[in-house]
Amino acid sequence: MNARNALLALLALPLVFSTSAASAQEKIKVGYWTSGFSVGFGAVLEAGKFLEQAGLAPEYVKFSDVNGPTKALITQSIDLAFAAPTSGAFTLAIQGAPVQIVLATQIAEATFVAKDGSPVKTFADLKGKKVGMSPVGSATYAIVASVLERNHGLKPADYTPVGGNEGQLVRLLERGDVDAASLRAVTITSVPELKLQVLGRLVDEWKTMTKADALPILAVTLVHSSFAKDHPDALVKAVRAIMAATQFGRDHSDQAAEMLGKTANLDAKDATSYARLWNEIYIATMEPSDVATFKTMARIFKDVGTIEGDVPDSLFVTAPYERAKRQP
Repeated sequence: MNARNALLALLALPLVFSTSAASAQEKIKVGYWTSGFSVGFGAVLEAGKFLEQAGLAPEYVKFSDVNGPTKALITQSIDLAFAAPTSGAFTLAIQGAPVQIVLATQIAEATFVAKDGSPVKTFADLKGKKVGMSPVGSATYAIVASVLERNHGLKPADYTPVGGNEGQLVRLLERGDVDAASLRAVTITSVPELKLQVLGRLVDEWKTMTKADALPILAVTLVHSSFAKDHPDALVKAVRAIMAATQFGRDHSDQAAEMLGKTANLDAKDATSYARLWNEIYIATMEPSDVATFKTMARIFKDVGTIEGDVPDSLFVTAPYERAKRQP
């Protein structure tokens, strides 16, 4: 059986299950942002029916605002967000919101670039300039602001942050409406006609700042505490499904690219480029090292003013992940 037929056979399994045992499937409302890295993972999660295979009946709720899923969790319009901004989760916990981080799901991968020939050649040159990046309130913004201040002495008042999604940032850079931008690798590979010069890479800057090899965590699986309490088994199933989808993208980049092309509206070239970068973007863990990274990030974000207050340890919940790991 070739890989494609194997995948089709695999995807057929939940259909049989849902027909024979639909009543056993627990409902879950899952929200995500329809831009950035969230949309790519969401495309594979949906097309691969990973939540259904885990025994759940998902309803996907999509948001055009990066902070939409976290806001929806508070009103319980959704039960779980698989790619909530880490900084947003911190802020909610500081405010006493009933939420829990149960997985680290995305790495903060990005590259600082300017147009080829631009006078902006180093981070020091960003002073007084317009810098394109993810919107204020996003985890990327918090991480970028942290490394610019701690590594290069640039406070937010020293430059003008211009928020936007990846497509908007490319257009702003092309038109000269921003002097530099923080762009993801998949975006850069999709616009080879745009000649760029690299100022630095976010992961490298983070490692320099923290003097450690741990990677910055861009996004998390965030769940409402009521759902976690009332549906513990469903939460473990959801965690297992996210872990399975992450592993699938790692092991089957061709099939993931096909799903991205159909569901995320990417052409074949962009979908392939995206899928090949899967390992640099997506994770699905909640190990003690991840919790330690979260705590480091919280301290740094507080120090530079992107969050206000101390993040309670109760935000970090490892039990669903530990249960998911033990189950076959």
